[in-house]
Amino acid sequence: MKTVVIIGGGITGLSAAYYLQKDIRSLGLEARVVLIEASERLGGKIHTVRQNGFFMEAGADSIVARKTNTAPLVEDLGLAEEVVYNATGKSYIYTEGRLKLIPEEAVFGIPLSLEALANSELISAEGKVEALKDFYTPNETFTKNDSVGSFLEAFLGKEMVEKQIAPVLSGVYSGKLSELTLASTLPYLLDYKNEYGSIMKGLAENRQTFKGSGDRKFFSFRDGVSALVDRIESKLEDVELLKGISALAISRTGGRYQIRLSDGSGKDADYVVVATPHTAAQALLKDGLLDEDFSGMRSSSMISVYLGFDLPDGELKVDGTGFIVSQSPDVVCDACTWTSRKWKHTSRDGRLLVRLFYKSSGPSFEWLQSLSEDELLDTALKDVAASLGIRSEPVTHIVTKWLDAMPNYHIRHHELVQSLERKIATAYPGVYLAGCSYYGVGIPDCIANGKQIAGEIAGRMAEQGTV
Repeated sequence: MKTVVIIGGGITGLSAAYYLQKDIRSLGLEARVVLIEASERLGGKIHTVRQNGFFMEAGADSIVARKTNTAPLVEDLGLAEEVVYNATGKSYIYTEGRLKLIPEEAVFGIPLSLEALANSELISAEGKVEALKDFYTPNETFTKNDSVGSFLEAFLGKEMVEKQIAPVLSGVYSGKLSELTLASTLPYLLDYKNEYGSIMKGLAENRQTFKGSGDRKFFSFRDGVSALVDRIESKLEDVELLKGISALAISRTGGRYQIRLSDGSGKDADYVVVATPHTAAQALLKDGLLDEDFSGMRSSSMISVYLGFDLPDGELKVDGTGFIVSQSPDVVCDACTWTSRKWKHTSRDGRLLVRLFYKSSGPSFEWLQSLSEDELLDTALKDVAASLGIRSEPVTHIVTKWLDAMPNYHIRHHELVQSLERKIATAYPGVYLAGCSYYGVGIPDCIANGKQIAGEIAGRMAEQGTV
């Protein structure tokens, strides 16, 4: 009987375990699956906290609806009736002391039409004229290995990128656009430019991909995103779950692997899925051949602060989901989600709930890291007062620090991942790196990665006659 050990119980590891269990059953394989998670709970960055009548997400707050690979899993888990969608798609950039609407006919801040470009409150007349060169300047040099920042600036202009696009994209990918590659972020933008002659026109021609659900761009569940984790866990009847136990090292003897555990025990495996942050994977493998690639990868940090008020959500007069900050000295946060407005299920009695984000890409983060929870709470309250005019004391709050935990897909990221894949395939056949450190930051990307690896392992076992 073959053994597959999955290290890491975040959504990637859980997805790999779930799909492996299905494949083993459907193919009639003789195999067992072991999932090891250092924490006492599964889910990784997915963690719903229910407190004082509010539902607050310590990590990811939703799933991108346009990435359709998640829907079959939700249906298979029997969660379709629990799905809830965001209430409205409007969002703003806070700049020059006020909120300015991001054009609704835009994707990642990139306009989908001349009208959306013309009506933008964020760009000057000169900046709008400069953005028009996207329609008549051909791409002659850019490849997917170039930075997304230099690519966008070349065709849409510096002002459009700095004032309207960068605040949005930097929030998604946790880094400066000049340091992020097209290959690891938005490779299809280059395809659109080459095919349609214009980034804006390419996005417009494919608007159904991004705008097909109207305002329903994201979804969650009535009981929070943790409902997905809880349901997957409940379905892993054939998987041995080890929670609260850390994997310390992976070694190889002959054709099998040995995983040493923190409780003094160990597990032997034929296949190992390392669904951990890249720093943990590097520590587990302890191989100088891999260290240069692992060390070249980067992570960023984020602090999240939820504030729940004993005020009706209607006290927030602006219609929308929240704002991103761009070069405004009167607030410290990088973004603010109006959670009770965006997600009705998070405040079932209609009270105001907001979430503020403080990212390591911001100029104040070094100072923020040194603050106590009370001091971070005070900073968040000042930001809410300055930007939204809300000056009440919260009835609940949650401060969460994700330090060096957010993948940063810098300019060499794709190259490093490919190098690691080649080296591990040679030196550690049957070992797979998995998760957001390598293959995509969103929940759908992690699910797809887990499913793909499960299929590869099941396929190899079937070829070897493990039936």
